[in-house]
Amino acid sequence: MSHFYPTAEYAEDQPLARTILATHVASRGFQLGTALGLISYTIESAFKRRSMTVPLLLRSAGAGSIIGAGISTVGMVARMWGREDIEWNDRSWRLRYNTGQLAMDNWSEPGAIMGALAVALRGPLVAMSGGWRGVAGGAGIGSLVGVIGCICFTEGFQKKTK
Repeated sequence: MSHFYPTAEYAEDQPLARTILATHVASRGFQLGTALGLISYTIESAFKRRSMTVPLLLRSAGAGSIIGAGISTVGMVARMWGREDIEWNDRSWRLRYNTGQLAMDNWSEPGAIMGALAVALRGPLVAMSGGWRGVAGGAGIGSLVGVIGCICFTEGFQKKTK
């Protein structure tokens, strides 16, 4: 997201404010849903005492990611319903100038792409990995790996260099 949208000098002039905010909220909901899907599958596997398999893990993460993105988007619409354009502009402008948010986007987006490609390029095994839910799960897991990488990099490497 951080490289695809224009940035204005002032919040009042921020173009594509609704698109920027909606993309941000949906992507964070996607990540949260993936995490919740992985946690629920892990707990379910532990209680039922069955082994965890990659296809079921991917399907669970994929379903959670789509549900999380949908719920967070509906929540954003409910929260921002009837708000003035300046409020949309201000929120999206603050997202665009938040260096931590930009770093998180720069790590999580490539992770999501690599995760989706890792599942999609399995060829005929994609159907066994859950089809579209498996690809969405791969994207979600890749995105979470990117978030963890960003946190480790900023907390570990950058603190040592200061």
